[in-house]
Amino acid sequence: MDTVLKNRVTNALGKNPYLMGSSLEFKTERGQIILEGSVPSFFQKQMAQETLRFIDGITEIKNELKVRNSFPVSGFAVLNSD
Repeated sequence: MDTVLKNRVTNALGKNPYLMGSSLEFKTERGQIILEGSVPSFFQKQMAQETLRFIDGITEIKNELKVRNSFPVSGFAVLNSD
């Protein structure tokens, strides 16, 4: 079962255009998927998890992906007044 599930996960992650440029790895154990590695943005971290959400055989997803370029949101923008 883990081989079939690994193939499903690999195919789903590989087909998602939002995950290009990501360093994704995962482990499977009795239906549990553990996402590891790094992605450029929080959006991509969420997309990886959402991509797997409806795959048959997955009972739990642990998203341990790290965001490489995380910038704090300040709530305001600096505009050039030239």
